[in-house]
Amino acid sequence: MRYISIDNVEPGQFLGKTIYSGNGTVLLSAGVQLTVYMISTLNRIGVTMLYIQDPLFEDVDTDDMLSEATKQSIIQEMSNAFEAMRSGKDWNTHLIGSSVESLLEDVMSNKEMLVQLTDIRTNDNNQYIHAMNVCLLSSVMGINMGLNYQQLKELATGALMHDIGKSGMSEEDDIVPGLKSHHTWRGFEKLKNKRDFSLLIAHVALQHHERVDGFGLPRGLTGDEIHLYAKIVSAADTYDRLIHPLLPAAKRLLPHEACEEMMAMSEKQLDYEVLIQFNRMVSIYPNGAAVRLSTKETGVVVRQHRGLPGRPVVRIVRGESSHFDVKELDLAQETTVFIEAVLS
Repeated sequence: MRYISIDNVEPGQFLGKTIYSGNGTVLLSAGVQLTVYMISTLNRIGVTMLYIQDPLFEDVDTDDMLSEATKQSIIQEMSNAFEAMRSGKDWNTHLIGSSVESLLEDVMSNKEMLVQLTDIRTNDNNQYIHAMNVCLLSSVMGINMGLNYQQLKELATGALMHDIGKSGMSEEDDIVPGLKSHHTWRGFEKLKNKRDFSLLIAHVALQHHERVDGFGLPRGLTGDEIHLYAKIVSAADTYDRLIHPLLPAAKRLLPHEACEEMMAMSEKQLDYEVLIQFNRMVSIYPNGAAVRLSTKETGVVVRQHRGLPGRPVVRIVRGESSHFDVKELDLAQETTVFIEAVLS
């Protein structure tokens, strides 16, 4: 598979990854042949990048930590929870708990992988995929930091529900000065009364926009006043929002750019120790991404090295359809070659 801009997708190409609707149902299945109408519709509903099947890279997998069943369950349950809150109804905490357990089972089975956030976003599913990604990133960091299973479940649940207070709000509403109207307070108030959830889960929603330098919201907490769970979720939330901004006008960073931006936030917005763990487990050049090397050759990232996220294996293809010359450069071995740019 290759990861390309929707502007470069051509009719007749085959979709590489399933796209989900906002309620967790399948919008388009992997393997479907794309038409002009499909591409136009995907563009209209907010899709900017797609995975496309390519015979030269058919062995390239996105190495997803989560199964398709787990993803679909999480998106569906988050959609149900947000819709229930919008309509003033109760929502099923047991189903949320089951989704979290499925996610943790997948993560612990694949914990040697680097995390690659590869699911296709639309305007409808963006909020729920964001929650899932924050949960995934937070869970992997929690495992690497030695949390036990009960702690991991609290962390993962808090991460999945961290933005539940946004239900029924616009982004503009959330900027209103009254702190009690901020989505962190609203989320805390909704979660603290759920008997199946510990109070720490509610505090993740309350504290995930606090900053270690004391300039965060809603209470201006500093350093150790912020719970470790909230520090972890803050890093995960920041990363996912840098690579997939909420506001269309905001600049979308590539994964390696987002990691650099986050390191500049160390001990200001984000906790240094959490950032160290984060940078060890996230893939900054995801499989399928086209890159230009310092040798001026262009290729596609095909494999990752655990512990060396900036040194993947890159496949370079030269020639024409009658005869291709294919070689792979392992940047963990070719120490003088670097990735200069990510191409769309």
